[in-house]
Amino acid sequence: MTLFSISGKTSFRLSAIAVASVLALSACSKGEQQQQQGAPELVVSVLTVKAEDTTISTELPGRLESFRSAEVRPQVSGIIKRRLFQEGSYVQAGQALYQLDDASYSAGLASARAQLAAAEAAQAKANADLARYQPLVAADAISKQEYDAAVAAQRSAVANVNAARAAIRSAQVNVNHARITAPISGYIGRSNVSEGALLTAGGATVLATIQQTNPMYVNVTQSAMDVMKLRRQIAEGQMSAVNGAVEVTIILEDGSEYPQKGRLLFTDPTVNETTGQVSLRVEVPNDDNILLPGLYVRVRLPQAQANSAYLIPQRAVTRGAKNTVVIVAPDGSMRQQEVTIAGQSGNNWIITSGLKDGDKVAMDGTMIAGMMGAQKVKTQEWQASQPQQSAAPAAPAKPNSASAPAQSSAAASAPAAQSASQAK
Repeated sequence: MTLFSISGKTSFRLSAIAVASVLALSACSKGEQQQQQGAPELVVSVLTVKAEDTTISTELPGRLESFRSAEVRPQVSGIIKRRLFQEGSYVQAGQALYQLDDASYSAGLASARAQLAAAEAAQAKANADLARYQPLVAADAISKQEYDAAVAAQRSAVANVNAARAAIRSAQVNVNHARITAPISGYIGRSNVSEGALLTAGGATVLATIQQTNPMYVNVTQSAMDVMKLRRQIAEGQMSAVNGAVEVTIILEDGSEYPQKGRLLFTDPTVNETTGQVSLRVEVPNDDNILLPGLYVRVRLPQAQANSAYLIPQRAVTRGAKNTVVIVAPDGSMRQQEVTIAGQSGNNWIITSGLKDGDKVAMDGTMIAGMMGAQKVKTQEWQASQPQQSAAPAAPAKPNSASAPAQSSAAASAPAAQSASQAK
């Protein structure tokens, strides 16, 4: 018994559907193959490294300090009559700053001068008496005792004159100190006292402060551990000491570099027991008075010379427990390489081990680290001025003749599908 039969019309319909399906699948397969063949290829910016001798510098925090600073204090007691300077102005050494009431000191000076006159008169009388006694004692007209008394009186008169002259000088000093002057040249700050204030000699009151600001000092501290590590590397020959005067760069709070270079004056030979820091002092010119005492700055200080090191932009190095870079091999494969960082030079890390001449270091190593092993890449030499974009797709491949059959097959499937629809 026949369960079912297929008529000629139905058979034609099924054949048309089958042909259309085969053509559609063929077109999809060729389209996917074309898409895979035309996938964009990654282009990675690389830096071809070469060893060079490099100065290792370190940036240390510091505070600016005036070259010389003097606190103005009274040397005699008295009441301030006048302030003779403008706050914030530049004053010369010896310039009058305050005038005290000197009436009592002037009177003391006059008294000392009067005492000198009396002493000089007594000395004149003693000299005359001694002159008269000399021939008398020779003729035994007077006793030797009387002559000795005349000699002693004359010497006492001379001493009294000297004492009176010293009293005049002392009184004159008091009068002079009643006019308080600048001990050094420099910029004077605000006055801490005003007219009418009573000053006491040797008191704790600071009347004003004068500071010389050209040149300036920068007081810097560095970890004793870093200093010892650097000295050990120099002793082992890994680095060499910087010869000659050390030129120092000052970095201001806004990140800009101060136009004038400083010089290292000294490094303290002892370590602070509390902080474990070593103190350094830098001198820097301040011709335009841009730098101010107390200002926070950073100091870029050359400390050693690294022999056969590599300068690698910071963006190419992945920092962590281990510092790594991405190396691109000649065949386009990528691998991570551990490196040793010895210091910093501008925006570059100084690499002393882990690289060799000719290695191609990928820029933005952190960004492309996840691509390693996934595919091979092309390289282009990195330029410092180019934007930070190291991995970019290459231009897609142009359509070739292989794509034409796929398009023809897809086009051919349309009439077949239409015929099948009409057959229904």
